[in-house]
Amino acid sequence: MGASSIDSKSALIAGGVGAVVTYYLSKRHFEKKIIQLRKEKYDRDQKERTAQNATRQNSGLPNGVKLEGFQSDNVYLQDLEHLGKYFASEGDGIDNVMVRANCEYNKLIGPQECILANIRRGPGDSTVTRAFVRAGPRKDLHFNPKTVNAAIVTCGGLCPGLNNVIREITRSLFYLYGIQGKCYGIVGGYGGFYDPKTPPIELTPDTVRHIHNKGGTMLGSSRGGFDIDKIVDFIKKKNIRQLYVIGGDGTHRGAFKIHETCMELGLHVAVAGIPKTIDNDVDYIDRSFGFITSVEQAQSAIHAAKTEAMCNLPNGIGIVKLMGRSSGYIAAHATLGSGDVDLCLVPEVPIVLDGEKGCLPHLWNRVKQKGYAVVVVAEGAGEELLGESTETDASGNKKLPMIGEFLKSEIGKYFKSKGEEATVKYIDPSYMIRSVPANATDSLYCMQLGQNAVHGTMAGYTGFSVGLLNNKMCFLPIPELVATSPRQMDARGRTWERILGVTRQPNT
Repeated sequence: MGASSIDSKSALIAGGVGAVVTYYLSKRHFEKKIIQLRKEKYDRDQKERTAQNATRQNSGLPNGVKLEGFQSDNVYLQDLEHLGKYFASEGDGIDNVMVRANCEYNKLIGPQECILANIRRGPGDSTVTRAFVRAGPRKDLHFNPKTVNAAIVTCGGLCPGLNNVIREITRSLFYLYGIQGKCYGIVGGYGGFYDPKTPPIELTPDTVRHIHNKGGTMLGSSRGGFDIDKIVDFIKKKNIRQLYVIGGDGTHRGAFKIHETCMELGLHVAVAGIPKTIDNDVDYIDRSFGFITSVEQAQSAIHAAKTEAMCNLPNGIGIVKLMGRSSGYIAAHATLGSGDVDLCLVPEVPIVLDGEKGCLPHLWNRVKQKGYAVVVVAEGAGEELLGESTETDASGNKKLPMIGEFLKSEIGKYFKSKGEEATVKYIDPSYMIRSVPANATDSLYCMQLGQNAVHGTMAGYTGFSVGLLNNKMCFLPIPELVATSPRQMDARGRTWERILGVTRQPNT
């Protein structure tokens, strides 16, 4: 090879290396330039945003960009019945202060303060929205605390936090308003108004001092027993001025009947409801008290099912049946809270056993992938498979099919059809998740519910319930509350999408 040939190749190599170096240097230069330009644009935007915000603040406007096509200029406040329309106020001239604390409220709620029901907005949405009366203490009292006798009743099934609500209503009556009458605890639900076997007990701050540490209700509860004539007789006999009814949508319908009857008879009585449902199926409110505690309590059962499924060979599967008569909120939230569930079945979504979207093939695949599977099923799921019962309980609730046992049997049959055995363990915690004391979150909520129910009745409202709406406490007319209850989970909503994302089950 000649010297000229070597020189030529060296030149080519040198030229190639130079080109590469030039390329990377140019690329780096442009990248630095882009970063610099991006930073300069960001700095300009920040200065412009700061100046715009300062201008808005000087004009009394909030920060941010004004959106076009977003309006809510027609707000309709859901009307509450007020005793002041029909009866003379007994609280004129009485300052509303926290009596036992001997101090004034920092904030008293005005007559038109409200909570908007529809806070989600998009371009072109209706400008009409509903609103509910904001809960809280009022400046003007309708009742004179010196003459108030009250009664509290709990109806229906148990729920974490019942004792907390009883306690807070009692303490609010005596500590916040200083009533000088009596507060009666009605024993055993609506039947306790007249049943001689379960006479009422007198509630005081001392008698309720420690009850919030216990599950259940110190008053006892039952289904049915509603006799309007006998209930009104008790109200007359004891000169009850305020009645607090803790229960679900059926119980609330009874409470409103009491309110209507008292108005018809000219009885000066305020009736307030506190929504109670372990299934979280009372409409409008963000959640019912005790729901979070029950979801938390269900985790123990799911963990046990996982352990059983992992340790029992071959093909271990753990099934947990949770409460949820017509709504699958507990099952859904317990599934999301666990993160270990492979299949979640709820009343709102039909169960498909076999085929492309079948839950049994899905379980087979999950077991083959990781060696075990966990199933959570709501008690009301599967009526499309097992049929709807015609039998009802004392509250009129239909009896439910044995969905847990059915699933256990079907899973066993499916695995046999594949030539294998399945070891299926079925856990039914049932009432265990509702008979426990409220956790801290629910205890706080119960305190708010109890206090605000008393604030509402002392101000003269009646025929209302109290609850959390868009994370704000408000008063809701009972007819509005029960008209669309029990509610169901949206089978095409975000919660169900999250279930599908966690379990990877087919969407039926």
